[in-house]
Amino acid sequence: MRALPAVKDWGMNEMQDNERFDWIQGAIKVPYKHNSKLVTSICRELVVSAADMSRRKVLELFYDVVSPYSWLGFEVLLRYKNIWNVDISLRPGFLGGLVSASGNSAPALVPNKGAYMFQDLERMAEFYQVPLRLPSDFFNVVIKKGSLSAMRFVTAVDMSHPEFLEEVSRQLWLRIWSEDKDITEPESILQAAKKAGVPEDLAKKLMTTITSPEIKNKLKETTDKALTYGAFGMPTIVAHINQKPQLFFGSDRYEILAHQLGEKWLGPVPPKSHL
Repeated sequence: MRALPAVKDWGMNEMQDNERFDWIQGAIKVPYKHNSKLVTSICRELVVSAADMSRRKVLELFYDVVSPYSWLGFEVLLRYKNIWNVDISLRPGFLGGLVSASGNSAPALVPNKGAYMFQDLERMAEFYQVPLRLPSDFFNVVIKKGSLSAMRFVTAVDMSHPEFLEEVSRQLWLRIWSEDKDITEPESILQAAKKAGVPEDLAKKLMTTITSPEIKNKLKETTDKALTYGAFGMPTIVAHINQKPQLFFGSDRYEILAHQLGEKWLGPVPPKSHL
């Protein structure tokens, strides 16, 4: 039988089950016109599959490697990817652009918030079992240098070789938030890519693209998408439940997220975690 187009291309999300059945039957009954029972059986199976996909719960994680809370949220969410019945989409964005566009300000620039954040990160790192340690020169590393080059590289990876996206992101977090190393210089980014398993020639090729309009526009597009959802900082999780987006800010809303998903929250390090 000729391969059917992907379900997402069928325009079936808005169809009722009987409409899906009629559509699929019309698509496949010609090659199987002499076996009506087989046609009916195939149709029923595909209708169930299409309906399940249209109701699938999707979690979008908007993050930036300059954000330590994004790292905490990233690791916890990925520990649940084989436990919760959800699809996870990683959305690398630019925190500096999002904060500016939303009218927000970096918490570290507010003295009391900054002091609280440093204490909170130590507690969270221990509780979440993530090897996070503050950089020796926080203001210079996080506020002054930022992450624009790093996030453009992560975007290039996402666009061309998404199979490396998770580990490249993690290695950049490890550099800045565990090893107290730079993530702004090309060689620093290439070192993170190497540890992530990206072939050297590929990493260098991706590095040459980070100033291209295509990469810049994609990073801005992702950041703008987060803003459209109502985001004002990172990490931001947008949960698509029954085709409706719900926004969760921060790395400490997982119990509420689980409740909304109809899933069980088993703590930041669930027993069945594969990480």
